[in-house]
Amino acid sequence: MKKQILIVDDKQSLSALVAQFLHQNFEVITKKNGMEAMLWLQDSHLPDLIITDLEMPKMDGLELIKRIKESGFFAEIPVMVLSCKYTSKDRIECLKAGATDYMVKPFNPEELLIRLENILQKSIA
Repeated sequence: MKKQILIVDDKQSLSALVAQFLHQNFEVITKKNGMEAMLWLQDSHLPDLIITDLEMPKMDGLELIKRIKESGFFAEIPVMVLSCKYTSKDRIECLKAGATDYMVKPFNPEELLIRLENILQKSIA
C-alpha cells in the first residue's frame, strides 16, 4: 500500500507539479491552505507525511506546523516545508516549531524524493 502525502500550497500549479512527480510512489492529497489542511485532518485523515508551503492565505504554513505539533493526535506526522523563503531565520523558526525538514523552491525533484523517503524510513523506526 502506498504511503499518503498531504501537500499544502496555495499555488495550484506547484502542488500539481509536486503531486505529479510523487504520484508514482505515493498517494497524494492536495489542499490550498493550512485551514483546509486542518479541516481535512480533523475529518479523520492521517497522512504519513505533510509537505507545506509557508506563505498562504487563511492559515500559513508556520501556523499549520504549530497546530499539528500541538495537537496530540497529529503531532507524530512528519512535516516538510517547501518554500521560497530561504533565510536561516525562516528555517530555524520552522524547525523550532516542529518541522522535520525544509527545502527551498525551486527544488530538485530527485532530492525531494530522497528526503521524503529518508523521513518516512525514520518515522517507521
